[in-house]
Amino acid sequence: MPDDPPQQLLHLVIGGELADLAQTTFKNLDEVEIVGLYPNYASAYAAWKAKAQQTVDNAHMRYFIVHLHRLLDPDQDAKPAL
Repeated sequence: MPDDPPQQLLHLVIGGELADLAQTTFKNLDEVEIVGLYPNYASAYAAWKAKAQQTVDNAHMRYFIVHLHRLLDPDQDAKPAL
């Protein structure tokens, strides 16, 4: 029997300029950058870090890691009922 492939925990990295540093509202949705879709947190984190470092001089630029696997299957990370 072949080994099961590793579980995909999809992550999306997006970013753009925020309207206000106290909130996560983008200044212009047309300019939000979709960096990419990644199969695990480690690769998403590496992409996030690279993009964040490229824009370090602009305090209003922010990049985020969205845990898509949690949106697709909300019960996946739920703790078992006791």
